Amino acid sequence: MVGSVETRKSYVYSNGGSIQKNQNICNLEEKLDELRTILNKADGDPIRIVGVGAGAWGSVFAALMQDSYGQFRDKVQIRIWRRAGRAVDRATAEHLFEVINSREDVLRRLIRRCAYLKYVEARLGDRTLYADEILKDGFCLNMIETPLCPLKVVTNLQEAVWDADIVVNGLPSTETKEVFEEISKYWKERITVPIIISLAKGIEAKVEPVPHLITPTQMIKRATGVPIENILYLGGPNIASEIYNKEYANARICGSEKWRKPLAKFLRQPHFIVWDNSDLVTHEVMGGLKNVYAIGAGMVAALTKESATSKSVYFAHCTSEMIFITHLLAEEPEKLAGPLLADTYVTLLKGRNAWYGQMIAKGELSRDMGDSISGKGMIQWELFMNFLVNRA
Repeated sequence: MVGSVETRKSYVYSNGGSIQKNQNICNLEEKLDELRTILNKADGDPIRIVGVGAGAWGSVFAALMQDSYGQFRDKVQIRIWRRAGRAVDRATAEHLFEVINSREDVLRRLIRRCAYLKYVEARLGDRTLYADEILKDGFCLNMIETPLCPLKVVTNLQEAVWDADIVVNGLPSTETKEVFEEISKYWKERITVPIIISLAKGIEAKVEPVPHLITPTQMIKRATGVPIENILYLGGPNIASEIYNKEYANARICGSEKWRKPLAKFLRQPHFIVWDNSDLVTHEVMGGLKNVYAIGAGMVAALTKESATSKSVYFAHCTSEMIFITHLLAEEPEKLAGPLLADTYVTLLKGRNAWYGQMIAKGELSRDMGDSISGKGMIQWELFMNFLVNRA
């Protein structure tokens, strides 16, 4: 009799889970259909979403879209572009092999896709892996320890973007101008205007004719001629690996009302809440400046042995300066609160820029080592140093 009750409970639980899963699929398809309607997509013509750049956040963003909407292949296509030819060094290949074998789900997936053997050979030094090759299997070179879902990877930029409806800029700001100038060549014959969502959090400092800052969305507009109302910025207190592991996070998509509201709804997930905001300038500039402040935060943490008082004083100075700068750049800037403040806070706590700051303070990093360290990605403080010196 007890066994019968347990069986019944199991059935009800299983059935309830199935109903919930089906409901989630229906909700996703409804959001996708709404966006298709706004984009005037006909039946049989899928929305084409393309990520440009395959750093940690760019890869995770594409993977989030693939996990959510990849099942609706006739309605949406998701792909990501990265340059070909970047070799994976032996140490990284060995570490990647350890990660694969520590995750049964990943191991089974690779065996099922007949892709496991190449990682064994790379571990033994018998072959060389490439960044675009492993990304197809769900491994981002800057984030090896967090396997993603398999992705459609394209290494030809023209093939990737020429017919894209939505382009997601996952490039560093230092590469945004050059790549989008090339992209503009492939858009000369376009009839429809694409939507561009920029994830780039760096900004460029220029000293001529007067010291000023250029944001990635401004670079994209100048390079492509796409109107600013079709260019948006998405940012927030986000650590890429944690978001993909479904830790609760939020972000803001900023830009024109025409696109930010429907895109916020489309991108929103139970664990990743996307709000919308009109203040593009403030959010984008602060998204860049907080990376510089994070370098200082890492130095303060290392030099004071993690003194809470010292770090809080530093944080107070950073936020005061951010408020001052935003009032220089915008007539009515967004208040330094909510995701805007939280983005600064989390970056000062954790991330590659804080790590760089700690290494500098410990004397384990120098300027002559360049602006990119394996496994950490780009650091952009040289331009800011020049900007501040010239400003002074």
